[in-house]
Amino acid sequence: MAVNLPPPDPASLHPVSGVDLGVAMAGVRKAGRKDLLVMRLAEGSAVAGVFTQNRYCAAPVILARKNLEAGDIRALVVNTGNANAGTGADGLKRAARVCEALAGHLGCDPAQVLPFSTGVIMEALPADRIVAALPKALFDKADWLSAAEAIMTTDTLPKAFSRKVKLSAGTAVVSGIAKGAGMIKPDMATMLGFVATDAAVPQKKLAAITRRAADRSFNSITVDGDTSTNDSFIVVATGRGPAVRAPRDLLKLEAAITDVARHLAQAIIRDGEGATKFVTVRVEGGKSEAECRKVAYAIAHSPLVKTAFFASDPNLGRILAAAGNSGVDVSKLSLYLDDVLVAAGGGRHSGYKDEQGVAVMKKAEFTVRVVLGRGKAAATVWTCDFSFDYVKINAEYRT
Repeated sequence: MAVNLPPPDPASLHPVSGVDLGVAMAGVRKAGRKDLLVMRLAEGSAVAGVFTQNRYCAAPVILARKNLEAGDIRALVVNTGNANAGTGADGLKRAARVCEALAGHLGCDPAQVLPFSTGVIMEALPADRIVAALPKALFDKADWLSAAEAIMTTDTLPKAFSRKVKLSAGTAVVSGIAKGAGMIKPDMATMLGFVATDAAVPQKKLAAITRRAADRSFNSITVDGDTSTNDSFIVVATGRGPAVRAPRDLLKLEAAITDVARHLAQAIIRDGEGATKFVTVRVEGGKSEAECRKVAYAIAHSPLVKTAFFASDPNLGRILAAAGNSGVDVSKLSLYLDDVLVAAGGGRHSGYKDEQGVAVMKKAEFTVRVVLGRGKAAATVWTCDFSFDYVKINAEYRT
């Protein structure tokens, strides 16, 4: 059950001029479900992306990286149900075949197509089924909600978000979708995510925006500390809307893209496999943002801490031990659960009562705040608890 995550309202999801969406049922793993998405892009669109840092990356990641470097991307093709990871040279051939087939329909070069896959690892991609379903996807007129549904795996809800931003030349649209519920760890993007805008942005500036947006959103979440083989985050600027004419325009567009990405990233945590709690881990007073993030992730990754979250058990020793395990100096640390000071000066705060901590942790959403007392830097990450259902979902993933 997702934590305070309502289904997206179709009326709130704005179409992006220059992006045509189509979905189909290819039967990649299960019959009768949408599992194929094609995104056709207007000629001249700028496209930027970041990919998983897992060295055991999937065939579509290898091919998408290569094609993206060449530029002039005309389409994205996404399948769910099969990750095409751990498939060697044969996996690359199957991914390339899908790109070739789509390029044939669109009249472009296969290198102008970016492939993406998600699902079970170390199984051969059923390229024949995907190729056969491409015409259906191309004739389909899908919206962003349908596109979000087509890329789900263990997600319980589709993840989609839109907003508009006023630039000096007019109002631009930013819309995006993402999928992810497990194998979520910040090491690039930690899922599949696609964001598009109709604004006109130079390629190099879009690439910089994409990297920073990823760091402030998808690189600030963790479900279980495992980085997937297929993680990819792509941002498209079609240029069919207002142009970015001034530095202020660029800042406003970056803020909008980051806002959409952050909403999608937090939706992934709210829909984390088996999640019952959405937890913000905020670390302040560090010498650098890097050391604050290190402490935050030490807490957010800890299975002992996350199971305590699930039990609504304010086991302070687990949180303090995790912070200390980061390697950062925590000798001046103060620890808060929401606004309740629970530890300071190396030990339990004298005024703290255990029932205060229980009351905070029983809430569906709360904040763990650490003050290091070393400087002025800060960092925030978002995580969830570990429940019985997390184990069940992953134990039965392939059955």
